[in-house]
Amino acid sequence: MNHDGRAGGPGTAEPLRVLVADDQELVRAGFRLILEAAGLAVVGEAADGAEAVAIAAAERPDVVLMDIRMPVMDGLAATRQLAESGPHAPKVVILTTFDLDDYVYEALRSGASGFLLKDAPRADLIAAVRVAAAGDALLAPSVTRRLIEAFAARPATMSPAPSRLASLTPRERDILLLVARGRSNTEIASALVVSEATVKTHVAHLLAKLGLRDRVQAVILAYETGAVTPGRP
Repeated sequence: MNHDGRAGGPGTAEPLRVLVADDQELVRAGFRLILEAAGLAVVGEAADGAEAVAIAAAERPDVVLMDIRMPVMDGLAATRQLAESGPHAPKVVILTTFDLDDYVYEALRSGASGFLLKDAPRADLIAAVRVAAAGDALLAPSVTRRLIEAFAARPATMSPAPSRLASLTPRERDILLLVARGRSNTEIASALVVSEATVKTHVAHLLAKLGLRDRVQAVILAYETGAVTPGRP
């Protein structure tokens, strides 16, 4: 659901609004063709991060496809600005050429909802926009592993702060730990022997209690607070 109440699915009056930010014109044009062919509305194209922030403020897209390496302002700085732009901030999906991009962790910390390889199939591009707009994070197992590796490499002096999780119920804490392990709602429901709808409700509650945007931030917080420790089951 976006800021105007549009879900972008069947029966909705208006299509999802997408902004494409990439310094290569051919890349932007290619994404535009794919997105518009799928019935999505491309409300702007930006050649750098500063332009992306400006267009987003004017057009209020639901989702921004954001390249990392751009002139003037890179995608990380632009993502941070968008994430801090208020309750109607668009979801950001980072576009990357490399699956093992050095900036994965920093981009997630900056507020990105997920990642998409530039050479991904067109169906994945369309799905990424819809998933991000719906408020779900594109947190693939490979990204989860990289998050774990990033925390495993942290200096020991960075102490956890478990008090941030004090407001959670025992069941919400259980679900947070499973989310942090990269489990899907279906997998969590199976592990806890509850319905998937119940899991979704618990996830929504714990995100609200902790002031988090999505599952990406939940995973990061779980490791930062020491609720989950790399290498331990």
